[in-house]
Amino acid sequence: MADQSNLSSDDETKPSETSRSRWGWVFSVVLAVMIGLLFGLGTFTFGYGKGASYLSNDPVSCANCHIMQSHFDSWQKSSHRHLAVCNDCHLPHNFVGKYVTKADNGFFHSLAFTLDNFHEPIQIKPRNRRVTQHACIHCHQDFVHQFLVLDEQREGLSCVHCHSDVGHAHK
Repeated sequence: MADQSNLSSDDETKPSETSRSRWGWVFSVVLAVMIGLLFGLGTFTFGYGKGASYLSNDPVSCANCHIMQSHFDSWQKSSHRHLAVCNDCHLPHNFVGKYVTKADNGFFHSLAFTLDNFHEPIQIKPRNRRVTQHACIHCHQDFVHQFLVLDEQREGLSCVHCHSDVGHAHK
């Protein structure tokens, strides 16, 4: 009799274990499909948007997006054309900062352009204006050291306030 009670209790647990394993299998398949779709969509978008070109230092890659064409054209007419490329002015000059900023800007630019949610003409955001200010100082610190503010609480002069046409001649 003890054997029969063990059989009946085993029979009762098997259906729930089977349904749990079935739901686990379904969950695994759904998760795999979702990850595959996300990876596939990301790969397609990266390829379609010429994402690999943004890893280069070539200014032409900045004009991949039609909204940047006028900025590229104005840079070609600027005084810095033969001295600096987009990355020199718009990215930090250290390895980690450069690629973190590239990734951050790349994501938010792609999002804004895809959703058509940006100001036209495109405008620099405060965090990117700070990067550009640091780039100006990086290259010209021998000339501008007397203008630099040493106290972090006060804001110094912005280079582009007076020199707005240096990097982009159309401004």
